[in-house]
Formats: sequence, structure tokens, C-alpha cells
Amino acid sequence: MAYLYETHLHTSEASKCGKVSGADYISYLIDKGYSGMVVTDHFFNGNTCIPQDLSWKARVEQYMSGYEAASAAICGRDFDVLFGVEFNFDKDEYLLYGIDGKWLADNEEIMNMTRSELFAAVHKAGGIMVQAHPFRQRDYISRINLSPLTCDAVEVYNAANSDNMNALAYEYASGLKLPMTSGSDIHYFHDRDMGGMLFDKRIRSSREYADSFRSGVPVRLTPGGRIEPVDSCRELTGSTALPDLEVFYPEGR
Repeated sequence: MAYLYETHLHTSEASKCGKVSGADYISYLIDKGYSGMVVTDHFFNGNTCIPQDLSWKARVEQYMSGYEAASAAICGRDFDVLFGVEFNFDKDEYLLYGIDGKWLADNEEIMNMTRSELFAAVHKAGGIMVQAHPFRQRDYISRINLSPLTCDAVEVYNAANSDNMNALAYEYASGLKLPMTSGSDIHYFHDRDMGGMLFDKRIRSSREYADSFRSGVPVRLTPGGRIEPVDSCRELTGSTALPDLEVFYPEGR
């Protein structure tokens, strides 16, 4: 039996760009065939809606509210809700798995860490750090920052990116032999292609995901419900154009 997990999801409780409450995703994703989801709201250095004038503890508590609402909404249904974080540096963003709210509350200093320092801190806690949508191009992004030495994997399929941006990510990860992940980067309900990781076992916690992600298969989910391994999709594995933006390697910063 296969289990499909959404690995990149934003709620209206903590992400300024999120349009759906964590609780309202449950039925939607179950209907699409998912076995679980990871809530990865934008952290305080990203597109967050958490007020800056609160204490650190209060900010973390409010940040956790989307995940907590989703967890409370399971109501005995056969579905897993896991916790994650999307952490921003210079418009290059990283998905953190295997940490929890207590770790965030106890580590206010992460806001001043470099990429390598955060990578080490997340590893010390038993977590992993995945570079999200590395070749994304938007009007708010001035250059592409790649950090292969401070990530455990690369998100090679992001449903909010174009096929070519995803293909560039796939070629990048493949060339460096970095593990690959897939996620929808979902902010609201829609009927377009989505992403996720396919496992042959249930994933019950964020720590278990961090420990098991290498055994998962990055996939694309079509509106018709067809699950396609990313590496079987020619348009997602072979780029047709170079990025328009400068590519920079800010290692150790």
C-alpha cells in the first residue's frame, strides 16, 4: 500500500499568503488521496502574518496555531498532520522537518543564524533542512541563491513553479546527487497539479519524516488523480531554458 504526503503547505493562521485555515485542508486533501500533510508556514523572516511586537514565546504560539488547528480537525480520521517550517534567508527558503514548537520556543537565536549555523542546529535537533523551489523566479527575487552544502535535499517539484523551473531544480539535484523532494506549496484550494512524497509506510510524525524522507518518491498528482513519479516526466527533468536571474552560491553565510 502506498501513502501520499503533502510536504509544503501554508495556512491562513500563520502565513500572510495563506487563504485556508489548517483545519479546512483535512477533508480537501483526503478527497484528493493524501494520507497526510506537513504544515510549513512562513516563519518570522518570511511572508508571515504573526505580529512582530509580541514576545518570542507568544509569536511561536501563534505561529503554531495553523498546525494545531489542523491536528485538532482530524477527529479520528485516517490522516496524519505533521509540523514543519519554511525559513527565509535572502529569498532562498528552506523547509525544516523534524523540529517542533518547543525547539522553536527555545531557540530564538535562529533569527540571527547563517545558513550553515541553522543547518547545524537543525541537525543537532534531529531534523533536516530542504531547499525549497531553488530556481523560482518572481518579481520579488533578484537572484537565485543555491546552497548545496547546507541542505539535506532539494525540492525538485514544486506545484507553484513552472515546469522549467522544476526541471532546473531536478538537473541541479541530480548533478550533485542530492536527495529530492516534492510538494504542492499550496496556499488555497485548487484543481491544478499538486505534489507530494509517496511512501510504502505511514509517516506518523515530523521526526519520522526527517528520518524516512530518502525512502520516499517525489511525485506529481494530476487533477484526475494520477500519481506520476517526477523522474518519469520528461518536462520535469529536462530544462528547456537557462534561468534569467544570476545564480549565486552564498555558502557559509
